[in-house]
Amino acid sequence: MTSLNFLLPSVCGEYSNSIALDLFNSSQCQELATQAVLGRHLTVLSATATENAVQVRLREDNYLAWLPLTQLSALEPAAKPYHPIAFNRDEIESCLGEIITFTKTAMEQPNYYLWGGTIGPNYDCSGLIQRAFAASGIWLPRDSYQQEAFTQRIKKEDLLAGDLIFFGKEKVDHVALYLGDGYYIHSSGKEIGRNGIAIDIFSDQGDQVSRGYYNKFWSCGRVMESYYPLLKA
Repeated sequence: MTSLNFLLPSVCGEYSNSIALDLFNSSQCQELATQAVLGRHLTVLSATATENAVQVRLREDNYLAWLPLTQLSALEPAAKPYHPIAFNRDEIESCLGEIITFTKTAMEQPNYYLWGGTIGPNYDCSGLIQRAFAASGIWLPRDSYQQEAFTQRIKKEDLLAGDLIFFGKEKVDHVALYLGDGYYIHSSGKEIGRNGIAIDIFSDQGDQVSRGYYNKFWSCGRVMESYYPLLKA
């Protein structure tokens, strides 16, 4: 095991990153799992340290990932522990215009689909959704299947702008933000998507990409509250 004695002690047990970080899905740090925008709160799971990396838990969404030891210098002791901000449905509704605008602005920048991307300009599907809501202070879980479980189920016929649409075959593996009038925005991959952020029609009458996703339709969800990791660990 590798010593982490050079990591400055934190009185509250949490750290904040002074630069944006790439976090990985294993201690080998070969495949991106997620990213941490400047100023995230995290805890360091010291007992997991290897020669290459240590596991950290992002406090806002309770997400576990691996941080390369070479990036430990980017962590600073947090002055106080993370305290979630509660949003009710009415407050979320007031932010939906900003959230939709965030995704459309992101689409205007050159971008491509990045597995694990949550910072931009390159996002994966759930990374775009999480970041769009977080930009308005509303945290959602990290992955699409987690977001599906977190939201309130609604019928396709009841979709409103700002709701989420989930896709998958055996389980949820894709998410989009509904814009209204039958269209949604999402970051889709290279295989059956558009390799980046785009707007598609929620119909089996669209082009090949739109039809492909429509045939994988899983459910629709409405964000009713902000994620509260202390209660929903």
